[in-house]
Amino acid sequence: MDKVDAHSHHVPHGWPELAEVAGGGADWPWLKPLTEREAMIMVGSAEFRRIGDNCWSPEVRLSDMARSGVTHQVVSPTPVFFGYDRPPEQAMRVARVFNDLGREMFADAGEAFSTFCQVPLQDADLACAELDRCLANGHRGVEIGNHVGDRDLDDAGIVTFLQHCAEVGAPVFVHPWDMPNSPRLNRYMLQWLTGMPTETHLSILSLILSGAFDRIDDRLRIAFAHGGGSFAFWLGRVENAWQRSPNVNRGSEKPPSHYLDRILVDSVVFDQRALRLLVDTLGADHVLLGSDHPYPLGEEPVGQVVEDAEAADWLTAEQAAAIRGGNARRYLGLA
Repeated sequence: MDKVDAHSHHVPHGWPELAEVAGGGADWPWLKPLTEREAMIMVGSAEFRRIGDNCWSPEVRLSDMARSGVTHQVVSPTPVFFGYDRPPEQAMRVARVFNDLGREMFADAGEAFSTFCQVPLQDADLACAELDRCLANGHRGVEIGNHVGDRDLDDAGIVTFLQHCAEVGAPVFVHPWDMPNSPRLNRYMLQWLTGMPTETHLSILSLILSGAFDRIDDRLRIAFAHGGGSFAFWLGRVENAWQRSPNVNRGSEKPPSHYLDRILVDSVVFDQRALRLLVDTLGADHVLLGSDHPYPLGEEPVGQVVEDAEAADWLTAEQAAAIRGGNARRYLGLA
């Protein structure tokens, strides 16, 4: 059974001092070893996330994949390393470090992995140049954050980059990051539980309502993490607003529902009722299997929600096979 996990992350086991690589700046991420198999990602003096060797060891990842029957895995950077708040040249130098280490980690692992790179999205020219370099070095596509400061995905520079991705055939994976921070959200992982879905919803709407999709070549293959956030649930509200309010409908040429075939989402929703909403709204051919491996909020075993939906007989065997692998292979440009 073909099973392609389109959403997972890596962290190299070590990297140079990023302030030296970048040529300045404080509070860069660094890795604090804990044991031979565990480490802590630090940001300055603050702990960010405890990780294990399944972040950096292809052998451990292959073992994890075998337990879930995953035949191919897309491995993307961890967003904390994006550096969008840094000067563009600094973010470019850091991106090169992680892109080269990421490719090196999985280059000898055969056909089991596709690697996605990161780019300095705050500068379109540098981002396009780094993408081209990475594609030439064997990366399959690119992961980007859903915004750069107050610039959403409809920003002119980001649209230029997305158009370039369309022209060179690079699949794009949009991951939420840099969520709002407040006392109300700094408990119970609420930044992850409410902020991430909201950020992803916002990024999809920015592309639709601004008319960015009208300007970007429809060859663009763009996928959004975590089921597209809350987008599918609130599509009706957005459609109603577009039909009734000139404050909403003056950007895009068509109503929001017209653009559903322009986006893909992953299956990281954990509940077959949520998966059914995605299938009913976007179509089974627009959902990619994903896990968010190897992080704590990822799905384990990978694809369980798809298996549950097929067992419940509302997802057909053909639809389940497409979500498990066929859709991702088209997205990735794999045979």
